[in-house]
Amino acid sequence: MVDVTVTTKVLIRVLAVTACIPACGPAARAQPVPGCGMIQNAYGPFDYRNPEVRRQSLPIVEQYHFTPDVEMLVRGNTGTLIGDLDYTLRAFPNHPRALQAVVRYALAGGHFKDEIPTADCYFQRAVTFVPDDATVQAIYASYLAKKGDVAAARSRYEEALRLAPDSGEVNYNAGLFFVQQGDLARAKMLAKVAYDHGYPLPGLHRKIAIAEAADARQRAAVK
Repeated sequence: MVDVTVTTKVLIRVLAVTACIPACGPAARAQPVPGCGMIQNAYGPFDYRNPEVRRQSLPIVEQYHFTPDVEMLVRGNTGTLIGDLDYTLRAFPNHPRALQAVVRYALAGGHFKDEIPTADCYFQRAVTFVPDDATVQAIYASYLAKKGDVAAARSRYEEALRLAPDSGEVNYNAGLFFVQQGDLARAKMLAKVAYDHGYPLPGLHRKIAIAEAADARQRAAVK
C-alpha cells in the first residue's frame, strides 16, 4: 500500500524545487527581515505574480492552507487559523488575498506567532521579497490607514502609484484614501486615471460627489 502522506510530501518537495528555479534565487530566499524572521522557507518563497509558479505551486498551498474558511477567518484547515495564514504567506509572501485576510485578522484582534508577531511583519516580508509589487504597497497602505497611521499610509500609496501609475485598482484605492483625507483635487486626478483604465466600481465617483456637495454646503453656510 502506498503511503499517501509520504507521497504528498515528496510531491510538494519536488514542486517546490522545480517551481522555485525561475522565481527565487539564493539571495531572495535568504533575506532577513529585522524582527520578522527570514524570508527563506522550506516551500518557496514564490512570487505570486509569476503565472507559471501560480500554476504549479499555488494550488497545493491553497488547497490545504488557504481554503475559503481560512480566507474568511472562520477556522484553520490544518491547525490554527494563523498557522494556515502563516504557511500561505511564507510560501507566497505577496499573496494579495492572504495579506488582506491577515489585515482582517489583525484588526479583529487576532494573535500572531512569536517569529512573525504582527501583520506589519508580513508586509515587511513581502516588501523585502518583492519591493516592486504595487499591489502589496497598496494593501499595506490600506491597512496603515485603518490603523490611523495616515502619514505611513500616504507614503505607501505614493510608492504604489510610482510602481504602477496606470493601474486602475491602485489609482482607485489611493483615490479613496485621498477623499478621506480631504484632498479632493488629488482624488479626482486619481479617479480619472482609474476610470480611464476601465475600473468598474463607481464608489470613488460617489464619494467625491458627496464630499464636493458637503464642501459646497459648508461654503454656503459661511456666506
